[in-house]
Amino acid sequence: MARNASMSTDLLTVAEIAASMRVSKMTVYRLVQSGAMEGIRFGRSYRVSRVAVQRYLDSVDPAH
Repeated sequence: MARNASMSTDLLTVAEIAASMRVSKMTVYRLVQSGAMEGIRFGRSYRVSRVAVQRYLDSVDPAH
């Protein structure tokens, strides 16, 4: 049971990522669709792991 709760908090919505990065949701969609940020498609929406977001941020800002 605890694993499922942990897994749900490790996946972020496009809206959550956009808000934390202070960019539009469309920017996040473009990043995922271009492959710059790894995401998982669920029906018509995407989920992105916290690790994938951090990996993307590290790739654009190597000093981070």
